[in-house]
Amino acid sequence: MFYFKSMPLWQRALRLVLGGTLVLIGLVGLPGLALGYLIAGVGTSTALTGFVGFCPMCAFAVSGKRSGK
Repeated sequence: MFYFKSMPLWQRALRLVLGGTLVLIGLVGLPGLALGYLIAGVGTSTALTGFVGFCPMCAFAVSGKRSGK
């Protein structure tokens, strides 16, 4: 199993709102700047983890600890 527990609903909603806000700040607030694209990328990944319901990298780190590695 790749992940053990999905996020609670409040955390998923928070990640969706925060990610969407970061995308708007990055693309609308800082148009054409590299920093704006970086902020928008972070916002996109944050929103996607909220949409999917688990963070793949967090689950990967937890699965490594549980298997004794």
